[in-house]
Amino acid sequence: MKILPSNFSGTKLSFLSLFFVIMFTVSCTKNNSEHYQIVLKNGNVNVGDGTPSKIMDIGINADTIAFIGNIDPKNADSVIDVSGLIVAPGFIDMHAHLDPIFKHPDAKSALTQGITTSLGGPDGGGFWPFGSRLDSIAELPLGMNVAYLVGHNQIRKAVMQMDNREPTVEELSKMKTMVSQAMNDGAFGISTGLKYLPGAFSKVDEVIEMSKSASEKGGIYTSHLREEGLGLLEGVSEAIQIGEKANIPIILTHHKAIGKPVWGFSKKTLKMVDSARALGIDVMIDQYPYNASYTSISVLIPAWARAGGQKEFIKRTENKKLKDSILAGIEFNILNDRGGGDLNRVQLAKTPWDETLSGKTLKFWAERENLEPNAKNGALLVLKAQLTGGGTAIYHAMDEKDIQRIMQHPQTMIGSDGRLTYTDDEGWPHPRWYGTFPRVLGHYVRELNVLDLPTAIKKMTSMPADRLGLSKRGRLKVGNYADITIFDSETVIDKSIYTDPHHYSEGIKYVFVNGVLTINDAMLTENRGGKVLRGMGYKK
Repeated sequence: MKILPSNFSGTKLSFLSLFFVIMFTVSCTKNNSEHYQIVLKNGNVNVGDGTPSKIMDIGINADTIAFIGNIDPKNADSVIDVSGLIVAPGFIDMHAHLDPIFKHPDAKSALTQGITTSLGGPDGGGFWPFGSRLDSIAELPLGMNVAYLVGHNQIRKAVMQMDNREPTVEELSKMKTMVSQAMNDGAFGISTGLKYLPGAFSKVDEVIEMSKSASEKGGIYTSHLREEGLGLLEGVSEAIQIGEKANIPIILTHHKAIGKPVWGFSKKTLKMVDSARALGIDVMIDQYPYNASYTSISVLIPAWARAGGQKEFIKRTENKKLKDSILAGIEFNILNDRGGGDLNRVQLAKTPWDETLSGKTLKFWAERENLEPNAKNGALLVLKAQLTGGGTAIYHAMDEKDIQRIMQHPQTMIGSDGRLTYTDDEGWPHPRWYGTFPRVLGHYVRELNVLDLPTAIKKMTSMPADRLGLSKRGRLKVGNYADITIFDSETVIDKSIYTDPHHYSEGIKYVFVNGVLTINDAMLTENRGGKVLRGMGYKK
């Protein structure tokens, strides 16, 4: 038997050690004997920090994770056996189009992906006034948590309409004040859509000044780059410059290299991210796992042609010289940018002027009009579409190697760029609206091994939670909110495809939002636990 030294300090230390052992044992016994409203039994619990899963139980009381460990089922009002399933933090979507929230407050297309929190207001869009709209959304029976960015384009349009010019001193001051007010109202930061109008008319100094107003109140900056095709490197450089000068964390949102001339450029953009971070500039990325983008058909039209809005655009097309310049610009973009150099790569989506074209390609339309399916005739049809009322399209112009390379980067998070929808909605959605998160888990983790499962979950949970400052979400931890997604790693998969998009994903078995069981055995319940989340600058 070992004899301890007979001195006071050693005796004190041994008694303290014994005390802590006893207290730890008592604490564990106490926790295991507590009563829980819901117990998730025998799940493969992945806490969300990139470490492997462990078989454990989780006890939930009200909206909170009360205990993680071994729990006697007798100490629960309700027990769900999740043996063989992955129990993860609820997924956080870093790029979501939540405009239909009043039509789809249950957010079924998101919840069936395992999403419990979505960040809206991307690409410079969103709404104004900010605070009153958040208050209205908070009154809805929300299926998931929602958070919002304030949009640069929206604010610029409110102050300067669609003018192609720099703001006056007074206008810039007003826009900065509006950003600051939105931060007070609960915005998580500012988003830009520098490819879209009127953001395309802004200079970098304007964006830096407005971003400073968000930075001062703890916000982030997400950027739909000025260019994602030709000009991609300059677009990334501009975003990094804005982050550095405004002293604000940056997200290169839905990062991609679009158009054949820039396929492979992700090697360069990711090195730019690494170099910036080495200099202390806080740059991250979000990405959707598809090789096609989705946006307005007008993205193929030169920005200058649309200055002042649709009426001014129509006037320009009535001038033969200007019309020829517009058509030349569209043709260039079909060949070198989102057009992918082939009319078959442009798939029409929302076509209110002729719904029979929804889901069909620009090549199909050309041939239906007895036109040779070349870029010149494609430009004529794009112009016709815009003059008839516009629409949207899916652009199949990205390379799979870029997608996988970006996904594997340690600073990449997952964002759907999806829009809330139902399977009986009209239109032709991008599959990402239904399938982003299950596609990562099923296709890129299970089938292709591009990511391992713990890393993929981290990119969906703790990384976005940390970026947004959501300290009590994104990890399975006692005291955190019970946002929990439970899925079958062997069957989870997206079912929506480009030629048949209106299908929910499979394999997401249970989803809890703030402790409320919202998806039960893969079915949407009538229970609603979502909340409007507000950023750190929020002032009640």
